[in-house]
Amino acid sequence: MTTAAPHRRDAAKAAFADSPDPDALVARAAALVPALRERQEQAEAQRRVPAENIRLLKEAGLYRVLQPKRYGGLEHGLDTFVRVAAEVASGCGSTGWVFSTGAQHQWQLGMYAEAAQDEVWGDDPLALAASSYPPTGIAAPVDGGYRLSGRWSFCSGVEVADWMVIGVRIAESAESPPQGFGFALVPKADYAVIDTWNVFGLIGTGSHDLEIDDVFLPAHRLLTHEDALSGRAPGTAVNAGPLYRIPFFAAISMCLCSAILGMARGALAEYLDGMRERRTRGAAVGAARSVTEFQTLQLRVGEASASVDAAIQLVLRDAREIMAAMEAGEVLTEAQRARNKGDLGFAVRLCARATDLLFESVGGMGIYNHSRLQRFWRDLHAGAQHISMNWDAVGSLYGRVQLGVDAGPMQF
Repeated sequence: MTTAAPHRRDAAKAAFADSPDPDALVARAAALVPALRERQEQAEAQRRVPAENIRLLKEAGLYRVLQPKRYGGLEHGLDTFVRVAAEVASGCGSTGWVFSTGAQHQWQLGMYAEAAQDEVWGDDPLALAASSYPPTGIAAPVDGGYRLSGRWSFCSGVEVADWMVIGVRIAESAESPPQGFGFALVPKADYAVIDTWNVFGLIGTGSHDLEIDDVFLPAHRLLTHEDALSGRAPGTAVNAGPLYRIPFFAAISMCLCSAILGMARGALAEYLDGMRERRTRGAAVGAARSVTEFQTLQLRVGEASASVDAAIQLVLRDAREIMAAMEAGEVLTEAQRARNKGDLGFAVRLCARATDLLFESVGGMGIYNHSRLQRFWRDLHAGAQHISMNWDAVGSLYGRVQLGVDAGPMQF
């Protein structure tokens, strides 16, 4: 650590004069929803989150929700993070996805060595990171660190991020067997963004590929797989709060699920707003009726509402239990971690079912590209394709563990 680091941290903390409690932070997120909804089409047209959205999220302090206090962060619990992220995504699915992943990266960055954290936040306490976790690159050990090369996909928010967290195989070369795995922390100047994001949903996330060609990575900017899972990562030496003792895979998927919870909530709000004033045309003069009188529509709204609410409560329950375990100094059991992983997948399944129920009954107005309900439907189903949310994968994992069968290769 340089002698300037303590001064830089003090300046970073001073940049944030307020410390909103969880409810106040959630209220700030909710206040941004109307503006985010108005810019949904802009996000799709630009294929990235509008700069104005990022500015509003930063100014509201939302990215501080899981950031270490020593850099001006709030270190709120995972449950607060879920609530904030869901609010943001209820305004815009793409913005919510990029916010949710970026805000949870502030938690992961708190696990890195102090020198790495100082590099990220010492001069800019609002610096953000994006990620691509599959280890599709090679970190070859050299004196003082590693030589890094590779290509990574699905880098959501790469165009608005200042840093990338990328999965790597630690090996002498692409042909040699890996000695280990880890997560490399790389500044924007060290990678090239490759425009590949042409998709049907979450268009505004700008989840392009990136490429790195033989760049030096200092040793302190590699978080090993073992350290990330241990609950005793290097960052816990300076960030003593319970957040940074959570094993990486026990919580990281919450960022994806939280965004999907918000998209389902946003879809329901759009549906209700549109249907309350909608009337049938009728076959005769004066025969038009409010569609709200149709019992089939009422049943769809009832099931969708209950499904979204159940999904949110399920995820919040698990988030609070994780925090309680960490605060008590406990270790999460395999059964708890498998259940939590399964719960996230099931919550997404509930949200997808709820949004399908609504979209199937919206009629011809729903097929227009400007339809927000249709956009939420596309965004949610795109997000649900993520392997961490895939019910076939996480549901079978949960079932295997409950049956006493080996959990298999999936990380949880």
